[in-house]
Amino acid sequence: MTATKDRVRVIDSIILSDDWYVLKKTTFDFLRRDSVWQRQSRETYDRGDGATILLINKTTQCVLLTRQFRFPVFVNGHDGMLIEAAAGLLDNQSPEERIKAEAEEETGYRVQQVRKLFHAYMSPGSVTEKIHFFLGEYQAENRVSTGGGIAEEGEDVEVVEMAFSAVLKAIDEGIIVDAKTIMLLQYVAIHQLMTETTV
Repeated sequence: MTATKDRVRVIDSIILSDDWYVLKKTTFDFLRRDSVWQRQSRETYDRGDGATILLINKTTQCVLLTRQFRFPVFVNGHDGMLIEAAAGLLDNQSPEERIKAEAEEETGYRVQQVRKLFHAYMSPGSVTEKIHFFLGEYQAENRVSTGGGIAEEGEDVEVVEMAFSAVLKAIDEGIIVDAKTIMLLQYVAIHQLMTETTV
């Protein structure tokens, strides 16, 4: 069987935008399964890889989420205020280091230990980003600030604590529509992690 790298021949690549992140248009030949080389063209958006974390409290049976304005979903018919798990780009740090910092920046809670669950490509047809998914536990004593994100970066993050049963219902009702958050919540539900003794 031919390795995938031997089935792709890049012909040309041009940068369409390098404002916030990098948008490229690449023309390449791809060797199909029927042994025919086919010319294709794709645009890819490269914003680096990221990480996300679901913070849970097994004692109170609650989870800690965030609510913030997301312009892309606003222009696609949503009111723009998205309920999400804390997340951010890696910025040349390890996923574990970055997600601990991001959780504290957004929620105000300092998480000592995190558990890597899995990683996934969220929109593989056009976005190169790979997201690392984590789970962490929080208690009231772990709060070191009010959170809210970094104002200089345009962040205005509201911290939202919800009962685990309520967030699962919120998915069914279309209140929580963020993919990474749904994936984390369903992972915890499927694996019954709210009843385990340790993360």
